[in-house]
Amino acid sequence: MRSMTENGAELPPLRRHRLRVLLFLCLLLALLAACGGGPQLSPLPPDASILAFGNSLTAGKGAKPGEDYPSRLAALTGLRVINAGISGELSAAGRARLPAVLAERGPDLVLLCHGGNDILRGRGGERLRSSLREMVETSRGAGAEVVLLAVPTLGLGPRPHSVYAELAKELDLVIENHVLTKVLSDPELKADAVHPNAAGYALIAERLGALLRDRGALE
Repeated sequence: MRSMTENGAELPPLRRHRLRVLLFLCLLLALLAACGGGPQLSPLPPDASILAFGNSLTAGKGAKPGEDYPSRLAALTGLRVINAGISGELSAAGRARLPAVLAERGPDLVLLCHGGNDILRGRGGERLRSSLREMVETSRGAGAEVVLLAVPTLGLGPRPHSVYAELAKELDLVIENHVLTKVLSDPELKADAVHPNAAGYALIAERLGALLRDRGALE
């Protein structure tokens, strides 16, 4: 069958070849975009600082000092990781606290793991979403990129609370959506129903290190 243009004339061989090449490149670009793995992060310089912001899951409740995930991540990456976790804090209080912490610490990257206490109190809806969104926007406004850590729901078969993945999609965020659910579903990785133990925090740090490498922040 002859290759035809819209007016019925046959395309010259060279033009047909160029058209095939163009179509191939378009398909290749579409495939690469589909397999890109989501948003990327800027490479962190050797003197970068990372702010781990959250509540007891960040503070390290359930483990000894130095066994929290920010300390473990610092040891894995060789970077400065600041633990700014306060046990028992609700997301609205975290939203109010964050600007001063950002101004004082000036981080390159924020690891945002907040909302667990909201979820425990049945407040995991729009108020939590609004607080998290404002914390992301505040961090970005201070010049820091953000990685979101999803907190699981409670009950039979813990699963990541849907607000985190929805917000990550809305704001084009890098997200670790599963590690906390895995840790808090495994008795060998948790100190109590809602807090990891030392092994659980170590796994969180390992997963975050792998995520940062995969998204371009670490070599």
